[in-house]
Amino acid sequence: MRGRIVAESVGGREIAVYLPPSYAAGEAKYPVVYVQDGSYLFESSMEELEGKFARGELRELIFVGIEPISRNDEYTPWFAPALSDKFADFGGKGADYLSFVAGELKPWVDEKYRTSRRPEETGIIGASLGGLISLYAAYLFPGVFGRFGLLSASFWFPGMIGYVRAEPIAAVSHKIYMYVGSAEGIDKRNIQSTMVPHTKEAFAILSERGFSGDRLRLEIEDGASHKAAYFIKRFPEATAWLFPAEIGS
Repeated sequence: MRGRIVAESVGGREIAVYLPPSYAAGEAKYPVVYVQDGSYLFESSMEELEGKFARGELRELIFVGIEPISRNDEYTPWFAPALSDKFADFGGKGADYLSFVAGELKPWVDEKYRTSRRPEETGIIGASLGGLISLYAAYLFPGVFGRFGLLSASFWFPGMIGYVRAEPIAAVSHKIYMYVGSAEGIDKRNIQSTMVPHTKEAFAILSERGFSGDRLRLEIEDGASHKAAYFIKRFPEATAWLFPAEIGS
């Protein structure tokens, strides 16, 4: 790793801040990507990410990995019962969580680090429920975040497709990257079996809302299942599409 990761604590949460290779050498300001589920998505793909920096395929970024405290509560937009008695209910505290990220964590990061603070320079990304809550941020805080990475986002979540269909969403300058594996949900006997068709439906709705081809992208990986290895593999591509090196993209 040519950059470095700094361990921080904000509001009682563990935060991992990745600073890119050139950060220490100058006074430039950097786009920031807020990443769900801690730092595993960028730490595990760091060799490829830094390679993209060096080749000019991806702007150098600051990544902020946020450890969840109660994942099923924080990464869901409203209450829903558990899928089985082996798991806890989905608490629906997503608005509170995003209020922390947008209203407490981001100002703290902006104050301590050299960041570009505009929405188009501020991303939020996650996998599975982390992708779901990242999309929810587009509805609640469109003036804060302008780049959204949805890696196998849980579009099966009860009521989510209806919400996407009913609610307006800012599309003028926002970009949304979506990914799903073709094998996700095929082994499920519950609502999670709708993972792929609901992802496709969400993509179609967002397209109808005015997101053009350069503002919305869906990648479907043949044979890929709902596993962390696929999320990690896809992370560099997602960030490179959201933050290409070309100025004005």
